[in-house]
Amino acid sequence: MVGVSLTSRDVARELARRYSTMSHDELDLLESILVPLKYQKGEKILNEGEVCTNIYWVVKGLVRQFYYKNNKELTEHMAVENSIVMCIESLFKEKPSHLQIVALEPSVIYAMPRQQLEKVAMKSLNIQILYRKILEESLIQSQIHADMMRFESAQSKYAKLVKLQPQLVLRAPLVYIASYLQMTPETLSRVRTSALLNDDI
Repeated sequence: MVGVSLTSRDVARELARRYSTMSHDELDLLESILVPLKYQKGEKILNEGEVCTNIYWVVKGLVRQFYYKNNKELTEHMAVENSIVMCIESLFKEKPSHLQIVALEPSVIYAMPRQQLEKVAMKSLNIQILYRKILEESLIQSQIHADMMRFESAQSKYAKLVKLQPQLVLRAPLVYIASYLQMTPETLSRVRTSALLNDDI
């Protein structure tokens, strides 16, 4: 089992600190819906074909979101501590997900069930704000990644990832980083070597 010292209250406070100031009663509401989950390395958080019903907050560990295309695994997203993970289309359309989520390290995650989050958001303007900001953050991250893939060179993509998510670069296996940046592991290796030699990252 994965050990972690944070309580549900600590997580509610961190979410409030990050997304929206809350009163004591609002923290109670948010804490009431949080579901603590623990995963071992390699354990699935969401399987293909399952409906995603939760927004996940990573407290400890590293998780990867991926899908299969032409019998190859393609990395859609990775997240470390203090990050949100969700399969947004499955979450809101309530349809089976093409994406899978797996723990790359022993991980502690708090789930926010969407339906329960929406119920407590009806009672609290600040929880509504938190909900909106989480969705905004997810959309912005998706747009940043899409723009990187469309417009950036291999060197620029890697440099931007190092700047935006340094822990990810340090901890995720290179094959998954390469997949996330839509390049081969060999290209990523050359880019990393060049960056180190030129000291431009």
